[in-house]
Amino acid sequence: MGLKIVVIGGGSSYTPELMNGFIRRSEELLIDEIWLVDIPEGKEHLSVIRDLSRRMWEAAGLRTKIYTTLDRKEALPDTDFVITQFRVGRLYARIKDERIPLLHGMLGQETNGAGGIFKALRTIPVISEIIRDMERLCPEAWLMNFTNPSGMVTEAVIEKMGWKKCMGLCNVPTIAMMKEPALLGKKEGEFTYRFGGLNHFHWHRVWDKQGREVTDKILEFINDKDGGTPVNIYQQPMDMELLRSMHMIPCGYHRYYFSAEEMLEHSLQDFTLHATRAEQVLETEESLFDLYRNPSLHTMPPELNRRGGAYYSDTACECISAIHNDKGSIMVVNTENKGAVNCLPGDCCAEVSCVISAKGASPIAYGEMPEAVRGLLQMMKAMEQCTIQAALTGDYGSLLQAFALNPLIPDGAEARRVLDELLVAHEQYLPQFTEIIAKRKKEGVFCEDSVVQNLVRAGH
Repeated sequence: MGLKIVVIGGGSSYTPELMNGFIRRSEELLIDEIWLVDIPEGKEHLSVIRDLSRRMWEAAGLRTKIYTTLDRKEALPDTDFVITQFRVGRLYARIKDERIPLLHGMLGQETNGAGGIFKALRTIPVISEIIRDMERLCPEAWLMNFTNPSGMVTEAVIEKMGWKKCMGLCNVPTIAMMKEPALLGKKEGEFTYRFGGLNHFHWHRVWDKQGREVTDKILEFINDKDGGTPVNIYQQPMDMELLRSMHMIPCGYHRYYFSAEEMLEHSLQDFTLHATRAEQVLETEESLFDLYRNPSLHTMPPELNRRGGAYYSDTACECISAIHNDKGSIMVVNTENKGAVNCLPGDCCAEVSCVISAKGASPIAYGEMPEAVRGLLQMMKAMEQCTIQAALTGDYGSLLQAFALNPLIPDGAEARRVLDELLVAHEQYLPQFTEIIAKRKKEGVFCEDSVVQNLVRAGH
């Protein structure tokens, strides 16, 4: 018997890359069924992805069956792996996450700052419902979470909901490990990596085959165009004196923290031009689906790499293969820390290098962190845990604490205003905050940005 895989958020533009990854691993992953699940608002995109997926498998000469449904309870029974890649509120919610903070002169971003906090608030209650369904319908299944913010969502699943067979995935470490060897004239696979930290807030070190550390050499390329930064992050140069003092390579998202003023200035320019990253992605999505509708297309189009999630299938599919085939592969995932990052609690989730086998992820100890990095990680983990608490309970005080801890959110009344405007703008996706939202609406809280107002009026 082959595997049954369920993809929640199956109508995503990313799904063709996922299919491509499974097809390329068809000799090590025998898959009988893939179920694509989405919501009614995504029905049309789901049908387009279904048709393209079927053409891809048929062109490969493989018999995997593709099913679609708008009811995950129909898909989940007896599945082996569940992949979550959904976005509560779709891209319209991301537009609000970015534009509302920027209207007040602070960063709006999908997983960082106020926007990242609110994406977690919308997502964690939904994944809690998914876990309850999995407990009844597929209690032995693995959950591979790609839904951002991946670290917070994964910690909520493992530590708060008790679903231990879960890993949070991200393409950022994959991109680094694919691109960095060429910087020193080497091929992919010729270096050994050790990652440690949090999702979108990690560092890593690198060694060559002779056991010599080459971290500092690779670090010198971090501001280069091909230095390993994902395409969806504006490549503002970072302070090399600061980075050299750490002797570790930060991920591309550290630009939002180490070059905060410049990154904010660039984001404000995009805001003025109605070209925030969310608005750009919405336009890219429309172009991609125009391509996907072409009945003669039967492969993943190269244009998908501009979407921002390049090589994500190599992470998801390889992780599934490593578990199913007990491969003992070294991969970077979000999982229970267990002391791997020794400055963080053992029962929290960290993004670390792990041995992936049939028993799951076994974290590899990272070693001591420099003092500054240790302090940053502890602050960011506290912020994440306050956010998780707020998402699960609707506690306004926990949300205020998360805002106070986040270094991308300035202190003061303006931050409170952003928090309240985001609550009101996302009302339909935040039932845990019903009472406080009703109170704020009576007080006249609303966002003055015309784009956000139009989205609210349209029911998004």
